[in-house]
Amino acid sequence: MESIFNASGLLLEDLVAGASIYFPPLFKAVIVGFLIWLIVHRLLRDWMYAGDIWHPMLMDLSFFALSVCLALAILISW
Repeated sequence: MESIFNASGLLLEDLVAGASIYFPPLFKAVIVGFLIWLIVHRLLRDWMYAGDIWHPMLMDLSFFALSVCLALAILISW
């Protein structure tokens, strides 16, 4: 009886973490988008929280969503 946990013959058999953990493209886009958002948030934080924006947390959330969309577009084109 063969074991179903035998990883011989797989492309990533020497990388245990690589063979057992799958990172979908959306996860990669969220990580890259988070890094983009950190830069945008730092640049616009003083302006957003100065009182000019009615709801700065919603604007921050929209910047995060736009950053993830931009990151996904960057990952697709790359």
